[in-house]
Amino acid sequence: MSDGRHYSGKHRIARGVSALEADDYATALAEFRLVLKDHPDFADVRNRCGLCLALMGDMESALVEFGHAVQINPSYAEAHLNRAIVLNELGQFEEARVAFARAAELERHWADPFPSNLGNRIAVTHADLGNLYLLAGNPEHALSEFRKALEVRPGFPDIRCRLADAYMAMGDPDRAREELEGVLARRPEYVEARLKLGVALQRTGDVEGAVREWTHCAKANPEDPRAQAFLSAASDVVEGGA
Repeated sequence: MSDGRHYSGKHRIARGVSALEADDYATALAEFRLVLKDHPDFADVRNRCGLCLALMGDMESALVEFGHAVQINPSYAEAHLNRAIVLNELGQFEEARVAFARAAELERHWADPFPSNLGNRIAVTHADLGNLYLLAGNPEHALSEFRKALEVRPGFPDIRCRLADAYMAMGDPDRAREELEGVLARRPEYVEARLKLGVALQRTGDVEGAVREWTHCAKANPEDPRAQAFLSAASDVVEGGA
């Protein structure tokens, strides 16, 4: 990956945040969507896309983005709250009530030692730094930032997946596998973690295990081309070694 590509994610997030703070929602949305092309499992960027869309009046699309954010990270109180507000605006009052209740529950859960919003921001800030270190090719520093994020919010599965990415980048697929298996023990439907687990298993030489995980993903979401691509590559490796 070229240096320009390394820094594009960092600069796009920064430009997006600056545009959002300046009420330039269209520019912010464009920047965040470019980030999501390479990193679709960034819950915080999904949440920011939802904010942009809601502030632009596109409540239906905003609801989709907030839904993605809470699917990636079920403990993301801010995204639950934003989703609840949009549901209420759309007249889906019962769903809004459930979403408000979930946000309130998470607020209470994270009340000690950090209030939910502040704690989430601390965790996300560390995770964002970790993402940037990964993009810059420095997985050791990335690992440190992801660990700091998880000290504040140990239940954020998307951050734990990024921790696994850092281990993979450091050439330690066994530690990556342990983290991903921990995520899937709590959230077996989390496709991103299962795809990454397949990669970690393949790196450890367990091609059969990798194929099992990717086959599960392909069955769960037939429209996602990634699992099929991994399975095709694994088949080529097996055939080539036969």
